[in-house]
Amino acid sequence: MKLYSIETGNFKLDGGAMFGVVPKTLWSRTNPADNNNMIDIAATSLLIEDGDKLILIDTGLGNKQSEKFFKYYYRWGNHSLDKSLKQHGFHQDDITDVFMTHLHFDHCGGSVQWNKDRTGYQPAFKNAKFWTNQEHWDWATNPNDREKASFLKENLLPMQESGQLFFLERQNQREFYKELNFEVLFVDGHTDKQMIPVIKYKDKTLVFAADLLPTAGHVPLPFVMGYDTRPLLTLKEKKAFLNEAADKNYYLFLEHDAHNEIINLKHTEKGVRHNQTFNFNELFN
Repeated sequence: MKLYSIETGNFKLDGGAMFGVVPKTLWSRTNPADNNNMIDIAATSLLIEDGDKLILIDTGLGNKQSEKFFKYYYRWGNHSLDKSLKQHGFHQDDITDVFMTHLHFDHCGGSVQWNKDRTGYQPAFKNAKFWTNQEHWDWATNPNDREKASFLKENLLPMQESGQLFFLERQNQREFYKELNFEVLFVDGHTDKQMIPVIKYKDKTLVFAADLLPTAGHVPLPFVMGYDTRPLLTLKEKKAFLNEAADKNYYLFLEHDAHNEIINLKHTEKGVRHNQTFNFNELFN
């Protein structure tokens, strides 16, 4: 097995929305805002090369939305999914599996692209299986009013129409899937049945934290996103996860942190806190 960090593109989000009820005087210490109150956000995917499998975890925003849409998200930098794959010697047609932690547009937008004549959409990875779970798919395709703007039908339906959509069958809160060769932790606070990959690599455990822990600044328990549909449940899930991560020295891959690729945690008198930041390539290659 070999792992690659795939930078799909950076953007910005409102700092207040990203930290919910926490005052700006506190969250701005770790995530400083610009004059529009926007903070830096990454959309970093993880690529797993495992035998004949090439598994991509999440796909970023993609590039098919309108300029009006992207105007709200202040994209910055010059990263793209295709460019990052190419830097590691891969093409989108090489991908065998796309695992989507959940179906919000910033996690699955790159899964679907325009067709050649821009008359419709098609899967961006023509040889891949796209993995989600039935409960989350139902949640996303019949969205509540709060999340409707995050579940875009053009990101979802082409995967189903192509016949490339597959569902992981869930029995427990956390289990191992032979199809992917890693464990998946199911959490419901941010959105229903978000899936968190837990990957054993060499002598380490790497957790792709997705929106359970968006940035290093979200480690303190009350620092919960305003986007979460069930913030009190997030608190419970996050507390259990952070304690386990500190106890077992998990390495947390922070998908949305533009400045901290991977962190680990430690126990302190104030609770679990950020311990060290690591560079992906130094740690895993």
